[in-house]
Amino acid sequence: MRYLVQKIREAREKQNLLIRQDAAHIEVDTGLMSKAERDEWNLSRDQIVKLSKFFNSSKEEYISRWLCDKVIEAVDNEPVAT
Repeated sequence: MRYLVQKIREAREKQNLLIRQDAAHIEVDTGLMSKAERDEWNLSRDQIVKLSKFFNSSKEEYISRWLCDKVIEAVDNEPVAT
């Protein structure tokens, strides 16, 4: 599981929120937010910033995790990347 997805799910569950609540906050369909939590759809940088505010979390941490996931995705098939 990617780092950002894990953080979003943990934050939502810790605050006893439903997926539809964080989806509404970033103005996406509940289905898309569900896909994002299953790592089947990528959130934009702006959506990440909105979620960090929604969960009262560090914007820098969310962006760092988002960037980390992008790097991992970019080098995933490179044998020397591990």
